[in-house]
Amino acid sequence: MKLALGLILAAGAALAAPGPIVFSQSAPTVEAWDFVEVTIRVDAPDVGNPFVDASVAGSFGASGQRLNVEGFCDSPDGSLFRIRFLPSSPGEYAYSVTYRQAGFEKNHDGAFHVTGGHRRGPIGVDPDHPWHFVWQGTGEHYFFNGTTAFWLMGWRDERIIRTSLDRLHRLQVNRVRVLLGGRSGTVYGEPVMNSEAFSIFLSPWPAVKADDFERPGFDYTRFNLPHWQRYERMLRFARDRDMIVSVILDIADGKIHLVAASEDERRYIRYAAARLSAFSNITWDLGDDLDSFRDDKWAHETGTLLVGGWDPYRHLASSHPVHTEHQDRASAWFGFASLQDWSRTQHALMLESRQLQQKTGRIVPQTNEEYGYEDHYPVWAPPPPGDSTETLRRTAWDIAMAGAYGTAGESARRGTNIWPDTGGGWVNGRGDDTMTMLNGYAHMVDFFTSFEWWRTEPHDELVSSGAWCLAEPGRIYAVYLPKGGTVTVKLEPGQYRAEWFSAFTGEVVPIGVVDGPTWTSPKAPDTNDWALLLQR
Repeated sequence: MKLALGLILAAGAALAAPGPIVFSQSAPTVEAWDFVEVTIRVDAPDVGNPFVDASVAGSFGASGQRLNVEGFCDSPDGSLFRIRFLPSSPGEYAYSVTYRQAGFEKNHDGAFHVTGGHRRGPIGVDPDHPWHFVWQGTGEHYFFNGTTAFWLMGWRDERIIRTSLDRLHRLQVNRVRVLLGGRSGTVYGEPVMNSEAFSIFLSPWPAVKADDFERPGFDYTRFNLPHWQRYERMLRFARDRDMIVSVILDIADGKIHLVAASEDERRYIRYAAARLSAFSNITWDLGDDLDSFRDDKWAHETGTLLVGGWDPYRHLASSHPVHTEHQDRASAWFGFASLQDWSRTQHALMLESRQLQQKTGRIVPQTNEEYGYEDHYPVWAPPPPGDSTETLRRTAWDIAMAGAYGTAGESARRGTNIWPDTGGGWVNGRGDDTMTMLNGYAHMVDFFTSFEWWRTEPHDELVSSGAWCLAEPGRIYAVYLPKGGTVTVKLEPGQYRAEWFSAFTGEVVPIGVVDGPTWTSPKAPDTNDWALLLQR
């Protein structure tokens, strides 16, 4: 009897229809690389769990070419859904959106106009110089200068999130690694504590007790909407400053992870793609220290699902394993290498990484996104001054002179909820005026963006021992001297304008016009590290 009654009730629920459904469009006109949003309001929703039992999907496009896009639920009771579309070029666009629950459907058609504007789109791989990145939309080259701020979203006061991003933007940081989900128990001994102002326990799902590290009681079938809405506001703020956010799906530090390849895990990643992929300023990171809690088969399958299907715009994606060999280098979903290596032989390491990539027959940019954190000295890392401000700054040059890119982490020693409580650095992105490491990185950005760095390749064979060289032979030679001194450069015949650049201060010292085919520089102005730029 109870079974029969249950079947009758279930059948009734399947046939039930919600109240009136209203579709509305965010704007009649948007710029290319900004998104249009269609909002679906459901009067008197009647689904048990709108994140599971209802859906929104649509197709958007211009000139008969349509792209399939998924929407997402944005209210706990199922009264509000959204679907977003990111147009890449000007024109007249049309769309069709469908709301579904059980056997009920409601359709809506609409149109909008896209203007040219001058927005930068997502970053992509330069098809002509595939070791490097380019902004879609403008075609400008992107000098990747990143920092880590894992628990940026742990701040309760969004003003701190905004001021932290503003500070990083002023320091010419254009990429920030930010967790979407994940928690840590100790933060590796850094002076960081949870409080009402900040927490390292991120909760993308509703929790019974969110402040319990090991037993939060997550409901993985639903989503903690305030968390996602705050993440979106952060993305929008960063986008307005042309800052790329690496959306990190999970981190190894916590003891709680979704079951690999489970329905719950795929719902989480699919929801992230539906909700966040219309933001032009993201890349995907499948997980920090990924090989600590997922295997290579999972990374390949999940990366393919995300980039090949769930994200209709195919934002660049990578994974971030502890061991460099766990990179899915040959796969189509794999947009760039994101290594973790704390050695102090980074120049040789990144040259080796380029060779490993070449062996796959598929060239993509190479990055080391974790080679040490300022003032952070775990017992297994290089000893002091291995993670000093100065050592990490020089390490950044080691990487860049191999035609690769890096992500630095600022000191967390200024404290979070511990005196003087003005920092956070790599843990949460906040900094103060005493933290100067990224000033040195800004000098490096100034040097490389003063010439067409993407046209150069590593050519250490063209310089005398102890120096490194990037060159487009006959046109550009960029040389780095870690300890100053002099260097002999093998040039193509002709004349070149030469100048010194202080990697330490950013000072430029003209040398004048020099002649090939072989030229020996004057002695560097001092014994700090210097770069030398020669251009035809």
